[in-house]
Amino acid sequence: MDPERQREIARKGGASVPSEKRSFSQDRSLAAQAGRKGGEASHGSRKDQAAPQRPQE
Repeated sequence: MDPERQREIARKGGASVPSEKRSFSQDRSLAAQAGRKGGEASHGSRKDQAAPQRPQE
């Protein structure tokens, strides 16, 4: 794809949401909370899991 066309498409995507609707840019704690929630959902709660044991040689 032509680099100029790609930039044009990217500009439209960034401008499609009004700034007052971009909640993460307005509230850092909300963004951090969402990041934690996503990490827990994708990685599970690894705090509760014991480290895997390696067989002794």
